Amino acid sequence: MLRELRARDLALIEDAWMEFGPGMTVLSGETGAGKTVLVGALKLLLGERADSGAVRSGAGRAIVEGVFEATGTELVVARRVGVDGRSRCQIDGDLVTVGALADRVGPLVDLHGQHEHQALLASSTHVGYLDRWIGPSAASALEAYRDARVRHGEAVDAVAELERRVEQANREAEHLRFVVAEIGRVDPRRGEDAEIDARLPALAHAERLSAAASEVVAALRADGAALDSVSEAVAALARVEGIDPALDEMGKRLAEIHTLVDDVGAAARVYRDAVEHDPGAIDRLEARRRELVGLMRRFGPTLDDVLTVRDEAEAALACAESGDAALTGARAAAAASRERLEHAALVLTRLRQEAAPAFAESLASAARDLAMGGTRFEVAFTDLEFESWTVDGSERVEFLYAAAAAQPARPLARIASGGELSRVMLALKSVFGSADEVATLIFDEVDAGIGGATASAVGRRLSELSRTHQVIVVTHLAQVAAFADAHFVVRKLLSGDSATTTVVPVEGDDRIAELARMLSGTVTETSRAHALELVSSAEAGVRSA
Repeated sequence: MLRELRARDLALIEDAWMEFGPGMTVLSGETGAGKTVLVGALKLLLGERADSGAVRSGAGRAIVEGVFEATGTELVVARRVGVDGRSRCQIDGDLVTVGALADRVGPLVDLHGQHEHQALLASSTHVGYLDRWIGPSAASALEAYRDARVRHGEAVDAVAELERRVEQANREAEHLRFVVAEIGRVDPRRGEDAEIDARLPALAHAERLSAAASEVVAALRADGAALDSVSEAVAALARVEGIDPALDEMGKRLAEIHTLVDDVGAAARVYRDAVEHDPGAIDRLEARRRELVGLMRRFGPTLDDVLTVRDEAEAALACAESGDAALTGARAAAAASRERLEHAALVLTRLRQEAAPAFAESLASAARDLAMGGTRFEVAFTDLEFESWTVDGSERVEFLYAAAAAQPARPLARIASGGELSRVMLALKSVFGSADEVATLIFDEVDAGIGGATASAVGRRLSELSRTHQVIVVTHLAQVAAFADAHFVVRKLLSGDSATTTVVPVEGDDRIAELARMLSGTVTETSRAHALELVSSAEAGVRSA
């Protein structure tokens, strides 16, 4: 619900503040006074495009602020538009983008002006109105249809992708077999090249390595060599163990050295005995390495890359060889998904078709209450080709309208005038009633092209709608304004060459005077009497409703 609206330096408005409550609020004023500017201020808060031309002459920027109530909490929204065209948006003091403003605040308000009424002429919007009237069952059926549509699209895409892969594999099969055969002939192992690189130096220097290991064994473990000398030293210190801690510490260190020398000598002997003395092994490894290098040049650059190429080629060949079976399965899955989609579409269509007559009658009844006597509505369904199904269903839904019972029903775009469109939109909002989740409804020029009894009927219906919604109406008709719970007058004040717009609430005699002005252009005893009669009639109508 909109609680407050303030506009500063916007068009002709220097500083205007309005406080709104529940029920029906009316804004009236002379043509050109600035009522449209206030609607434009609201649109800025709803995230619509900002125009630097809206900044009041002489000011650096225009500021619009609003306080909304949503789910029990207040939302403070601000929009600043500079003369340079730059716009800044805030929600609860935090800077946000225009898109975020539209996402957060836009759903709180439903604004209906001539532009929005014209949107009713687009038949593509009609199915949404019908589904909203049907309620949760339509929303559930539509969600199931859209889910099935996505799943079918995925299944069709899977078939197309598999067909592409199978066709490519078949086209490249000969080359793929060649690749697998060439790599298979060498039959490399992962990491084999690194193993060869590690073995070759040892084979090439086997004699030197063996000799070095032998010298180590001799130096450490031969008779009278290092190990014997260390053993003698260990024994000498053992004989005086426990007398002097300093010698005991040396004994421990010598014992560790003895163990280390013994271990190194043993390891050197094992290494010496294991040294491979096979000149032919070098030739075999180098030949093997040349084979691996050849593969890496053709399919690498690394051996891992070669093995990846082989695996991918084998997988592609398997795809080609099993392609028919895989395609059969994928096509069967796509066919099954189409059946599910067709079933979901049928459920949705039947739900809409069963509800359509009652919806059309409810809409016609609401229109007749708006002085559109004899009005008839029909809901036309046109089946679409499967390839043309949309996210909204398998058919095109269009509202047809006849102004009189004897006339054939035709599309709204071909029949309805601007005034009729305004009342059809109001009738739609009426039949939605409390099911419409938007708390605030704003009607700008809903009374275009009407007057007299029709205007009173529109005012009465707006008043009824205000029992379940906050309704704000911009009007120039006293018959509509007479039903208001709160009334603001927009006035343009001239001072020399400049003009400013002010907004003032009117009650009591001031309100009667404004209604009288709206009736006749001037306030006379006759127009005041007529205004009082309108208010009394409106109050009586509200009490009896």
